[in-house]
Amino acid sequence: MKKIFKMIGISIAVFIGLTIIIGTLFLNLSPQFGKSPNEEQKENYAKLENFQNGKFENQHQSPMDLNYWKILKELIKNAPNRNPNKDILVEKIDSTAVENHNKNITYLTWFGHSAFLLEIDGKKILIDPMLGEVPAPHPLLGPKRYSKDLPIEIEKLPFIDAIIFSHDHYDHLDYESIQKLKGKVGQYFTPLGLGNHLVEWGVEKEKINELNWWNDIDFDGIKLVCTPARHFSGRGLFDRATTLWCSWVIKGKKENIFFSGDSGYDTHFKEIGEKYGPFNISMMECGQYHEDWKLLHMMPEETVQASLDLKSKLTLPIHWGGFTLAFHNWTDPIERVLNKANELNMPVTTPKIGEQIIISNINFPTEKWWKKYTEENKN
Repeated sequence: MKKIFKMIGISIAVFIGLTIIIGTLFLNLSPQFGKSPNEEQKENYAKLENFQNGKFENQHQSPMDLNYWKILKELIKNAPNRNPNKDILVEKIDSTAVENHNKNITYLTWFGHSAFLLEIDGKKILIDPMLGEVPAPHPLLGPKRYSKDLPIEIEKLPFIDAIIFSHDHYDHLDYESIQKLKGKVGQYFTPLGLGNHLVEWGVEKEKINELNWWNDIDFDGIKLVCTPARHFSGRGLFDRATTLWCSWVIKGKKENIFFSGDSGYDTHFKEIGEKYGPFNISMMECGQYHEDWKLLHMMPEETVQASLDLKSKLTLPIHWGGFTLAFHNWTDPIERVLNKANELNMPVTTPKIGEQIIISNINFPTEKWWKKYTEENKN
């Protein structure tokens, strides 16, 4: 019997040892993790108001108050409606049609979650183009996309004039997508430090423009403003908050557009609205929320209030419809937003994935397309 226990003990020790070795090698050798800012960069960041003790900080303290017992129970419960009952069908985009779009019209196309193709003033801009299958450093470590297809495959995209990133989390910055895109992109616009990942992945440093909160830059007549968000960053175990996170103002000749990135509700929305509003449309995070991390991800009702703070004429709820990254039913975010928006008279548009919006149109998509993918409509 002692020999059996000894063998079991040795087997467990070997398993643990191998797991540690494999994990260490993966963390150190996988390109997915990118590269953190170097010491010289950190010295420069230390002069900034929003960088303290080697980390970027939110405008107000934003701790995560995790109740692990409650989270464990929610994991075990595994609500049946956390995912669609079948693959979501997307509207397909023709690359030739995109090339031939009227350059005086602003088009916006949602790719699910927080990814967009924005066509404004003759420029094609991708926003947070996480176009991969799994928002994780390895396919086995994350949930799969709800849809099998994208509105248009990366290989068929025309030349992209610019890519804008809000932060470096895997559901917003994807290594595989960057590898496929980097040969057809003109410029990259990022919050401070995120450019290190791109350079590590082979993007030319000269194409990367890093901005701090409230910095703005002219991109061929389009004004881009890096504005605050209440969130955090990090791709590995030890690099939390070493790169900045942000929202964006995109101001063209006719349209003024806001992109929230990921953010908890805070006073920055009102500040942005007063400085740069009103906005023709705001793309606003509404999903993957939880009471334990509500300071870092808005609850859906706060999404509507933030849109009002921004002086937005129209809201497009994002950060849902792509992946399951929280414990709520997958349609709860959009349903709760619509309920609150109806109460506060905030216009909301709900395009299908791949459905193109013309910003200047009075009529905008409002179909509740997700209803056909819910558990009760399984048959």
